[in-house]
Amino acid sequence: MVDTAPVKSDLSAPATAEHPHRVVIVGGGFGGLYAAQSLGRSPVEVTLIDRRNFHLFQPLLYQVATGGLSPGDIASPLRSVLNRQQNTQVLLGEVRGLDPEAQMLTLRDGDTVPYDSLILATGSAHHYFGNDHWEAIAPSIKTIEDALEVRRRIFLAFEKAELEPDPDVRKSLLTFVIVGAGPTGVEMAGAIADLAFHTLKNDFRSVNTHETRIILVEGMDRVLPPFAPSLSERAAKDLKKLGVEIRINTFVTALEGEQVTFKTGDQIETIQSHNVLWAAGVRASSLGKVLSEKTGAPSDRAGRIMVEPDFSVPNHPNIFVIGDLAHYAHQGDSPLPGVAPVAMQGGQYVARVIRDRLKEKTTPSFSYKDSGSLAIIGRNSAVVDLNWTKLTGYPAWVVWALVHVMFLIEFDNKMIVMTQWMWNFFTRNQGARLITGRDQIKSNQAFMKQ
Repeated sequence: MVDTAPVKSDLSAPATAEHPHRVVIVGGGFGGLYAAQSLGRSPVEVTLIDRRNFHLFQPLLYQVATGGLSPGDIASPLRSVLNRQQNTQVLLGEVRGLDPEAQMLTLRDGDTVPYDSLILATGSAHHYFGNDHWEAIAPSIKTIEDALEVRRRIFLAFEKAELEPDPDVRKSLLTFVIVGAGPTGVEMAGAIADLAFHTLKNDFRSVNTHETRIILVEGMDRVLPPFAPSLSERAAKDLKKLGVEIRINTFVTALEGEQVTFKTGDQIETIQSHNVLWAAGVRASSLGKVLSEKTGAPSDRAGRIMVEPDFSVPNHPNIFVIGDLAHYAHQGDSPLPGVAPVAMQGGQYVARVIRDRLKEKTTPSFSYKDSGSLAIIGRNSAVVDLNWTKLTGYPAWVVWALVHVMFLIEFDNKMIVMTQWMWNFFTRNQGARLITGRDQIKSNQAFMKQ
């Protein structure tokens, strides 16, 4: 959806002493929102543009997909978050064009927005490695719509299995394949296992949910490759205890209908599954390609823009790229990872760069402070690497929960999520197990006839 109202004329005014420096931020994710908040008391005009009217806490999307939380629990309206910043305007729109010489953005509906400084924080999408047609068969979880579609598929699979007399078809319906064993894949596998083996076990009469098969596929030699080997080993152990099958050094070579083909070394295997979920690899948003074409900025294989040490685009010091769209290779032996803390700190740093430039001050070099990595496996089970110590099991689960609640944007979200988690912990009742969607009755009927 795009805001059809014309852009206010004062946005087009030239930057003068009476008209403050115009900072335009594209993207209301972690990077963009933290940049906007950091500029709240600065002598600049801030315009935040996003094609959605809310900030989404993506790390908890998998809980929406498995019925543990509702979408509103992890989303905050951008206008509400920023309504106390008198220097900030929020626009609902999608940026389609960029003119770096004229310092102008073009929105999808044709409106234009000028800038003096531009911050691009449009994030990433899942990468199907040249097989984009797989997306219809194996959806990813990057948006609320993705999560609701995955939720629909998961619960419809159990509903159809309840009516299915053929044991082979029922087996296919209750087979879940998750491609990619990074944090998202591991968390999805654990959540589906808890759902099938505990939450739903008394809800059906004809189907035994303990027949559910969950297969986690990873091309590397262990689950959670970014983590320390000891934590990966513990995560694999806990997943197996939950009933998850792990296939490492394994690649999906074909998805066709209800057939999934794996390749492990020279061995090829094909299984039947109605439920394939994609959590393997990401690529930069499409705006990265537009920026590269317009500015000549180099990009990596995933489409991320290779930025300067201050996150600016080469030869365009007033254009900054942060978050998942940025390839920042000026700290350590590898680029900074595409995780929320990097985007948050990048947004705050770029805001500081802009403030310092207006004061004709030099900004110290950016230094990412890595607080660690964490992933939940299941009930009472997680792995946490805080750099100075490593935690597993229940202590890690508590740390994981506290960290995620802390980073939720609004106070009411924090309270709702904490209350819902406490209720789920004691009752194992995932209260948001709703099958919804556009034309849902027709969609459900079509699925049930397959």
